[in-house]
This record gives sequence, C-alpha cells and structure tokens, in this order.
Amino acid sequence: QVQLVESGGGLVQAGGSLRLSCAASGRTLSSYAMGWFRQAPGKEREFVATISWSGATTYYADSVKGRFTISRDNAKNTVFLQMNSLKPEDAAVYYCAVRGGPAPSHREYDYDYWGRGTQVTVSS
Repeated sequence: QVQLVESGGGLVQAGGSLRLSCAASGRTLSSYAMGWFRQAPGKEREFVATISWSGATTYYADSVKGRFTISRDNAKNTVFLQMNSLKPEDAAVYYCAVRGGPAPSHREYDYDYWGRGTQVTVSS
C-alpha cells in the first residue's frame, strides 16, 4: 500500500513563497511520474505540475508557469513543489499523487495514489 504525506503548507502573504513536500512510503518512487494538483473551495481539483520518473521532464499549468517548480529526490522518495510569487488565487488544498508509469501527466485519472493534501492560504 502506497502512502503519500504532504507537508509545508501554511499561511503566506501575497508575493511570498512556500515549499511543499510529498513523502512516500510503501513504494519506491524512482520509476514513477508524480504530480501536484490543487482544489480551492467550491472548485474542482485542477492540475498544477507533473514530473517524470527521472526528473528530466516537467509540465506546468499555465497559471503557475514561471512561478512554481516541481522537483524530486528519488533517494529520499520525496517530491517537492517550490511556489514563489504566490497570489491569493493560489490558495487551495494541494495534493500530490503518483501514477503507475514513468511519463508525466496532467490527467487526474492517470494517477493511482493520492495524499490527503496540505492547505495553502495566501493573504492579500
């Protein structure tokens, strides 16, 4: 059974930064793509960023491109999301997920396991 635990969320002022972490247990992540998604109150969950098994390939939602960076440390079985220049519209619960293959994907249904999420609040 794979378990994903997100951390690093919190309250930050607009323009500030946060670094989210997602630690995995029960499976070695080095062969699998990972993704970050988010869900704001009253909205559907949406894609944020994804990274290939090696870290060589990344994709981002247009809304976060240039501000967020996804990375991974396979030795530590952990994926990160560095979020800079945060805006109030970035406030959401952020979820990490692991898919059953090595290629990155922006589609929720490609992912097999999900964490419980970490709250990010951005004050204006």
